[in-house]
Amino acid sequence: MKLSNFNFNLPAELLAEYPAENRDEARLMVVNRKTQTIEHKLFKDVLEYFGEGDVMVLNNTKVFPARLYGNKEKTGARIEVFLLRELNAEQRLWDVLVDPARKIRIGNKLYFGDDDSLVAEVIDNTTSRGRTLRFLYDGSYEEFRAKLLELGETPIPKYINREVTPEDAERYQTIYAKEEGAVAAPTAGLHFSKHLMKRLEIKGVEFAEVTLHVGLGTFNPVEVEDLSKHKMDSEELKISQEACDIVNKAKVNKKRVCAVGTTTMRAMESSVSSSRTLNAFEGWTNKFIFPPYDFSVADCMITNFHTPKSTLLMMISAFCGHDLMRKAYDEAIKEGYKFYSYGDAMLIL
Repeated sequence: MKLSNFNFNLPAELLAEYPAENRDEARLMVVNRKTQTIEHKLFKDVLEYFGEGDVMVLNNTKVFPARLYGNKEKTGARIEVFLLRELNAEQRLWDVLVDPARKIRIGNKLYFGDDDSLVAEVIDNTTSRGRTLRFLYDGSYEEFRAKLLELGETPIPKYINREVTPEDAERYQTIYAKEEGAVAAPTAGLHFSKHLMKRLEIKGVEFAEVTLHVGLGTFNPVEVEDLSKHKMDSEELKISQEACDIVNKAKVNKKRVCAVGTTTMRAMESSVSSSRTLNAFEGWTNKFIFPPYDFSVADCMITNFHTPKSTLLMMISAFCGHDLMRKAYDEAIKEGYKFYSYGDAMLIL
C-alpha cells in the first residue's frame, strides 16, 4: 500500500463545523466485513449490535485548553502558542508549536493575558514550528496550571473555520473524559450520551478504560509514498490491569470487544502478548498501523470519517479491508455524511 491509495476528493460542505444537536443522534454507517454490506442508522442504534458480556473499550483522556494567544515583547506581535506536552513540571518547561514561527527565536519573551500575568521565554527550537518554552510565573505549580486553564482556549481543529464558542469546551470532550493531557479529543467517543451509556449498561455491555493522550502526531499528514518510512510522534499511554482483565475475560468468553476510536485501537495494539491478550502498560507509544496488519484484540470498532492520506484512514483500511473502506467512503460522500471531529460515525463489525 502506498500513500496515493489513500487519496480521495472530499467536498468542503461535508466538513462538520458543529456536532449533532444530541450527541447520539449523529448518523451511523454500519459496515459488516463478513457480509461486505453497509447499513445506515443513527448512532444510538449501536445498542442493537451489542449484548451481555460484550466490552466497549474507551479512551478516557481529557482535552485541556491547549491553545494560548500571547504577544511578543517589544513588537507586540500576536503569537499563537499550542501546548503539546509538559517536559518538566518543576521548571515549567513545555513543548509547543508557535505560529507565525518565523518571528519566534531563542531568547524571545512572550506575554499572555490582558495584564501580562504569564510570561514565557523561548529556550530551544525543536522543529520548524516547534519550540521549548520556560514559563515564568510567581506562584505555586497548582496556581500556574490554573492560570494556563484560565488563559487557554479549547483546541478545536483548525479546519473548523469559526471562532471557538464557550459550548466547545463541553462538546469537544467525551462524557467519560477523566485523565487530562490530550490536545485533541478522541472523537469517536463524542457520540456517546449518558443516556446511551446507561442503556448499554442495562443490556449488560461492559466498559473498559484506557488512557492515550492524543497529541498532534495523530493528525500529522503522511508525506512519504512508502508508508513504512512514516514516523509517528510518541503519545503517552496507560493501560491498567483492571482494563486488561475486563477485555481478556470477554475474549475468553468469545464476546465482542469493540475499540471506541482509532486511539483506543492503537493503545490496545501497542501492548499485546504473543497469545493475543491485552497487557497492562505505562509509557509511550509511536505505533503506526497500516495495511496489511493483523489485529490482536478488538474484533469491531467505532470511528469517525477521516481525512484523505491520514494515518487514521490507513488504520481503518487495515481493519476494514481496503476495497470495503473505499466503498464505504464513496457511499458516505454520496449520502452526505459529515466528516472529521464533529462528524458522523462508522461501526465496523
